[in-house]
Amino acid sequence: MSVEDSKVNKVEEKFQDWQDDIESRVRSLQTGSYARILKMARKPTKVQFRQTMIVCGIGMFILGLFGFGVQTMMNNVIPSFLDWLTGS
Repeated sequence: MSVEDSKVNKVEEKFQDWQDDIESRVRSLQTGSYARILKMARKPTKVQFRQTMIVCGIGMFILGLFGFGVQTMMNNVIPSFLDWLTGS
């Protein structure tokens, strides 16, 4: 019985150490530079939110267009070029 208790205690100590580590990290967030940023943060106005959504949408559209172009090249242009290069 004492052998089982010692295994349980080691596991409990390990989890307690993890919990203490997590709590110390959270406490450091409350006093560091992140805390100042969070205290200054505020809810955006409708205009700011709309502008952010427009800019993000344009960025996603451009990235999607670029990805579509790359995939089209990989499927059509590069195999044709390799066939021409190898003479197949």
